[in-house]
Amino acid sequence: MEQDKAKGLGIFEKYLTLWVALCMIVGVMIGKYIPVIPTTLGKFEYYQVSVPTAILIWLMIYPMMLKIDFTSIVSAAKKPKGLIVTCTVNWLIKPFTMYAISAFFFFVVFKGLIAPDLAQEYVAGAVLLGAAPCTAMVFVWSYLTKGDPAYTLVQVAVNDLIILALYAPIVAVLLGVGNVVVPMNTLILSTVLFVVIPLLLGVITRMLVVKQKGIAYFETVFLKKFDKVTIIGLLLTLLIIFSFQGERILSNPLHIVLIAIPLTLQTFFIFAIAYVWARFWKLPHAIAAPAGMIGASNFFELSVAVAISLFGLQSGATLATVVGVLVEVPVMLLLVKIANQTVGWFDQASISTVDKSVTFKK
Repeated sequence: MEQDKAKGLGIFEKYLTLWVALCMIVGVMIGKYIPVIPTTLGKFEYYQVSVPTAILIWLMIYPMMLKIDFTSIVSAAKKPKGLIVTCTVNWLIKPFTMYAISAFFFFVVFKGLIAPDLAQEYVAGAVLLGAAPCTAMVFVWSYLTKGDPAYTLVQVAVNDLIILALYAPIVAVLLGVGNVVVPMNTLILSTVLFVVIPLLLGVITRMLVVKQKGIAYFETVFLKKFDKVTIIGLLLTLLIIFSFQGERILSNPLHIVLIAIPLTLQTFFIFAIAYVWARFWKLPHAIAAPAGMIGASNFFELSVAVAISLFGLQSGATLATVVGVLVEVPVMLLLVKIANQTVGWFDQASISTVDKSVTFKK
């Protein structure tokens, strides 16, 4: 069985860790030695949202959106336990543990390496990340862990609404900053680009294909054509992100590493809380995995936009949010691997009742 499973893996899936490392290195080299490429791509940006990155995220999200129908969305909304886990972890735990962990490292552990004023800015950037749960990329992580597409969509929609009410006051309380303004243009544009448009395209495609070819063809043939699209889009996204920050990484490698340490620890910690809680509540893996991912991942477009508006482009806070972008994909891929290797922790019988289109093989 394991041999058959290995044979079913493509070259990208089988050597994913190697490809990720290669894309990170090549991206940095492009940023350093061929800066015209990231400079040109960087011109296509609106309200801190990169258009080239948005296109790649569409490629990654589209296969999951194909699996969603409105009946499954209504059904998902009637099961509140997963939403309780996600919302509690995201809004009552995550921002405060991010503050505690980052402050401990920047003010205590790294005291001799980072000036106090700069440490304060790094903490501010970390909090801006921690107070904004992810939206777009959660669909990618959910897809890679065979999460329930409809439930993931509901989770993202609920958290987008909560951001409007709680993001600014949480940041204001933790940082003592009174002029926090949620960049509505960035929030609205991200939601439309990364949720509304892919969802509409997926629903329309599903309706047309099912109408012409039938549901059996759609699930067994059509969907399989997109198996490698998500992985390829993910690797290209890594390449672009690291090319954008190549010069900054090479000019300040020590501080990049120091910032990455608490951000990475926080990511694993928050995932563990949500994932273990979901296991304790006997939620199916198809809900538990995305519940953990949406808390662990960050809404980096929003965080970077707020950091620039509050502290300036060259501030330590902005650098911290940028480091959050850099560590996002490699760390989340590790969590995807952990989630996929622990499917057996969850009730297999309950998994099949969540989404008939999602199957798990032992």
